[in-house]
Amino acid sequence: MKLIILDRDGVINHDSDAFIKSPDEWLPIPGSLEAIGRLSQAGWRVVVASNQSGIARGLFSMEVLGAIHERMRQAVAEAGGRIDAIFFCPHGPDDHCACRKPQPGMLHDIAQRLDVRLDGVPLVGDSLRDLQAAAAAGCTPWLVLTGKGRKTWDTSGTSGELPAGTEVRDDLAAVAEALLKANP
Repeated sequence: MKLIILDRDGVINHDSDAFIKSPDEWLPIPGSLEAIGRLSQAGWRVVVASNQSGIARGLFSMEVLGAIHERMRQAVAEAGGRIDAIFFCPHGPDDHCACRKPQPGMLHDIAQRLDVRLDGVPLVGDSLRDLQAAAAAGCTPWLVLTGKGRKTWDTSGTSGELPAGTEVRDDLAAVAEALLKANP
């Protein structure tokens, strides 16, 4: 089974420092939906792993998060793709949970629920914490320069803080192209 794990905000959709608090605020990054479509059609299972501390902060409810995710799933389906599962951490940064990235707990949960090993599974993110979680779980970290990715590269990429073996691409479309070329 070919599996890819994607962060949500900044990878699939535009990010916001004020959080994505409603389905109307969820706006896809150009090319991201088509990239998921291409991966799905090539037999990849696409899983989303996202920190959603807006729940702990009281900015939106679980029902609203569900509606945002439904909008995302519908948009991906319209582009010919499928999101096989969505995992998220609802905790805040001060909750010290095991599931909030950079901790690998959410990724271990994905491995357990899907009954897979994560060794070498690409995990695409735009922040250092995404990449750190990927490395801690045995995934291959991929940094995209969308969302907070350019800032992550400028601060962590040039200083050598990125996990060893991190792949860097402009956006999710470029990641899909590279993966599909290497794994047709």
